[in-house]
Amino acid sequence: MSVTSAPAADTAAAQYRPSQRILHWLMAIVIISALVLGLYCSHHAPGTPLRRALLDVHKSLGMMALVLIAVRLPLRLSLGEPAYQRPLDILNHYAARGAHILLYALMILMPLAGYTTSAAGGHDLPWFGLFQWPNLLPVNKALERTAADIHEYGAYCLYVIVSAHILAALWHHFFRRDDVLKRML
Repeated sequence: MSVTSAPAADTAAAQYRPSQRILHWLMAIVIISALVLGLYCSHHAPGTPLRRALLDVHKSLGMMALVLIAVRLPLRLSLGEPAYQRPLDILNHYAARGAHILLYALMILMPLAGYTTSAAGGHDLPWFGLFQWPNLLPVNKALERTAADIHEYGAYCLYVIVSAHILAALWHHFFRRDDVLKRML
């Protein structure tokens, strides 16, 4: 049994729209950079100048991801996705759908948990040294700790789901030799 997307006028050349592809790759760069920086910072002692500087960049990337998802999600919902040349089998269809839902949820949850951690902890909320995001929360150490835990465990989930997403795209491209990756290129 196959499951397909809404039909496209030209399925042989079906791709996401340029705006969707640009947002996808921009967010990939932002999210992977934030993940790498966050992991790197976790190996440095709190309060060191290098860690503080890198965390400022990490926070800036996180807030950039939040702004980008605020653009990307409505665009994705309104434009949909292109049809596949060869429909996915039902297992791949539901695995891909579930992974995408989880990715979108994490793209929202992670920056919000990071913001809450910083804001509730009374820490700066910089954006690449250009300005400070407004702190909308009172200092609350219990909320800070809860948000930090959510942010940490969400990062573990994001490492796994991003890795699976990349591996699945490569598997489709090199082993199945279908158009799944080409739709986003």
